[in-house]
Amino acid sequence: MSRLVEATTAEPANPEPVFLDFSSVQVATASYLRESVLAFRDLVRGRRSTFYPVIANANDDVRDELKELMRLRGDVLMVCTLGPAGDVNMARLIGDLDPKQRMTFDLVHEHGETDAGELMRAYGESEGLKHTTAWNNRLAALAARGLLMEVSQGRAKRYRPLFEDA
Repeated sequence: MSRLVEATTAEPANPEPVFLDFSSVQVATASYLRESVLAFRDLVRGRRSTFYPVIANANDDVRDELKELMRLRGDVLMVCTLGPAGDVNMARLIGDLDPKQRMTFDLVHEHGETDAGELMRAYGESEGLKHTTAWNNRLAALAARGLLMEVSQGRAKRYRPLFEDA
């Protein structure tokens, strides 16, 4: 955990994923994952960092442990496989989002980049919403979990996917 924090003290100018490469990890217990990966994710996202932690190259055993941990916590984490050239493959969520957050996550992927106002104009009526607050809350919650990137444009915030194919 301390090495992760040390490595991410200098913030990038633009939002970017930080890959936690598990390619050499054979087994990871729930307590290890909770005290390292999730603690790091919560710390980084809690300080509203431009880093977005992603588990990369985890084997089946580690992914199974993550699935169970996410289920017990009611949490969600982004995982992927990194190719030899650093290309992202098979990006996906481990854990379940509630239906409204899942819909919002999917809509951001569909739009590529959006904000609460755009979602309100396009889907507010069909969702029975009269104000952007619900969209703002959903988008902020997804960004807090590190599932969407938050991009500040003056006082406004826009959101985009970490990976196009997630």
